[in-house]
Amino acid sequence: MLGLATPTLHWLCSVGNTNTRVVHMHSKARIASQALYILAVSNETRFEFLFTDVSGETSRRDQPIFASVFDVYHLYQRTYLYRDLKLRGAIVQAGQLVILPDEEVFSHVQGVWNLSSDQGNLGSFVVTNIRLVWFADANETFNISLPYLQIESLRVRESKYGPALVIQTAETGGGYVLGFRVDPAERLNELFKELSSLHTVYGEHPNFGIQYNANDARRRLEAASEEAAQASQIKVDNFEELDERQEREINTKLNSYLAEGCLGKVPSQGERAPVYCKELGFAMEPIGDGYKLQDLWNVMPTKMETME
Repeated sequence: MLGLATPTLHWLCSVGNTNTRVVHMHSKARIASQALYILAVSNETRFEFLFTDVSGETSRRDQPIFASVFDVYHLYQRTYLYRDLKLRGAIVQAGQLVILPDEEVFSHVQGVWNLSSDQGNLGSFVVTNIRLVWFADANETFNISLPYLQIESLRVRESKYGPALVIQTAETGGGYVLGFRVDPAERLNELFKELSSLHTVYGEHPNFGIQYNANDARRRLEAASEEAAQASQIKVDNFEELDERQEREINTKLNSYLAEGCLGKVPSQGERAPVYCKELGFAMEPIGDGYKLQDLWNVMPTKMETME
C-alpha cells in the first residue's frame, strides 16, 4: 500500500544499502500504474518491497506520485556527514572546519592529543551543535568527524598519559573507543561537560541534515514538467515550407548538363579551349548552349518562394 512507503523507507535507509526505482505495471483491471520498488541489504540479508497506488484515482495515474520518496532519498545520501562517522575526510581547509548547513561552532580547543597511537598526535577540537571534529595540526587530512548521533558514551578516565576524554562510538559508527588528552585537567573537565550537554540536547532534538519542503518540491516539479513540455513542442512558425518545384528544376538542368558531357569532351566538338569567366574570376570550360552559369553554380535557388 502506498501509505506504508514512508516509514518503511526510513527504516531501510537507516540499516543498509538501498536501491530504489519506479516501475510500470498493470493492475488486475488492466490499468497502467506506477509502483515503487525498493531493494535493501542489511546484515547480508536481502529485502525487496513493492508499493503500488491502489487509490483508483485516474488523475494520479500519470503523476510522479513517488517523486518525494526519491527527493528525500537523494537528500539522505548527500548529507551523510550529519549522521555517519567519517575518517580522513575533506572536512578541514586551511585549518578551518568546512561548516555544514545549520551547523554552529561553539568552541575551538587547541592542544588536544589523540591517543590512538603510542606517541600520540597533537591537534585541535572543533565542537559544534552537530558533531565533534578533531584534526592533526601537522596534517589536517588526518581527522575524524564524529556526529553526536554516533556517540554511545562520554567519560573521563585515567590512562597511562594521565586523565583522558574517552568516547565510545555506537555499533553503527564502528564501535571505536577513542581517547583524547587535554591539558590542564580543569580544561578537560570543562570540555567534557560541554560535550555531555550537547550530546544530551542533540538526543532530544536531532538534526539529520535533511530539509524537505513538499510545496517547494511540487513547484519545482511542475516548472520542470512545463519546461519539458514546451521544449518538446514543435513551433511551426519558425519553419517555412519551400516550393520543391524550384529545386527540381535546378537538379534537372544540372543532370541534363552532366548527361550531355559538357564537363568533359564532346565527341562532335573535340577538346574545347577554356575561356575567362568574369563572374568567377578564373578560366573555365565554356558552357554549352541553353545553359547559364547560375544554373550550374547554385545548389539551391538564391530566393526560395514559400508555399502559402
